[in-house]
Amino acid sequence: MSDTRDIAARLAALPDAELVTVLRTAVEGRSAFWAVRAALDELAGAARATTGSDVSPATFDASAYDGGGGSAASGQVGGGFPVPSVPVQPAGIPVTPETAGYSPSGVPTFESVRDKVEQRFGTAQGMDELDRQTPAGRSADERFAAREKAARERLDRIRKSLRGKGAD
Repeated sequence: MSDTRDIAARLAALPDAELVTVLRTAVEGRSAFWAVRAALDELAGAARATTGSDVSPATFDASAYDGGGGSAASGQVGGGFPVPSVPVQPAGIPVTPETAGYSPSGVPTFESVRDKVEQRFGTAQGMDELDRQTPAGRSADERFAAREKAARERLDRIRKSLRGKGAD
């Protein structure tokens, strides 16, 4: 096999479309490179969209994403919404374990978010219980109860005074 620099120089000299084809061929059948294969497939679809059409490179070709059919939902060239494809891991490949509650792509898992919420809720409940057990917490509860009792008594007096005026 030739020198690595020679291979790299030849690859660098290739046009983008040919380089994508060479790389797709190189990773074909290698299960560890499924994400690279998916990215190359997406690039190949983008290359088909930009070659041989009058559409500017900044405009997406929706047919690369939605199979070419569908109605023009937004009235843009190509119709449909340009949604990039999500790489799906082929069957038979062991899934990498999630580390520290995050998926391989860096997104928090539902379980980790739920655990964090439950932990914060439990901490808040525990702090509330501890506050009520301290002398300051008990006195605050007693003051609140006294205020509530005074408010109910005042409301009862106001109602009695209104009934008394209405009876006259």
